[in-house]
Amino acid sequence: MSGVFLGFKVQSFKIMPLGFIVSFKIDTKNYNKKIMKGNLLVVKKLIIAIAGPLTNLILILILILLDKETILTIPADLLIYSNILVFVFNMLPIYPLDGGRIIKNILQIFFGKIDSIRIINLVSNIFAIFLSFITLYIVILSRNISYMFMLVYIWTLIIRENKVYKTKIKMYKILRNYLAINQD
Repeated sequence: MSGVFLGFKVQSFKIMPLGFIVSFKIDTKNYNKKIMKGNLLVVKKLIIAIAGPLTNLILILILILLDKETILTIPADLLIYSNILVFVFNMLPIYPLDGGRIIKNILQIFFGKIDSIRIINLVSNIFAIFLSFITLYIVILSRNISYMFMLVYIWTLIIRENKVYKTKIKMYKILRNYLAINQD
């Protein structure tokens, strides 16, 4: 919804296990307005990435203020707990989750596109490895393998994004070489 308020047009809408994914058409005029080493488009993407987790926090606060009563037949405690879980999961510093998008966009404003992609890829991989050890420890202690489903989902994201990362880096190298040759 925040993307629509920022002037984007919806390109696609997907329902995922932990929420929704909305893709927007990119307006090229946002590329030309520079903000440090990023541009206006990056700032708008940052606002959109923050909007998802912020929605979870607002829902949590509303449910707490309703004094544990809901209009729905679902208990408020269950809704609060599920929104906390979705918020925490989405704020993991793993790209393409919201936490990873927030970090990537902030990095892009300060360091530029290529460095932001490199840094968030490194952060995502390191955090996924760290999370794997914690998850394995929790599974051993609790004797509950359901936590492994979350880990499999995260590694699916990481593997897919690592392929995209390698492709982007190759494209940037080709573009840099092309520009270097044509500037001579």
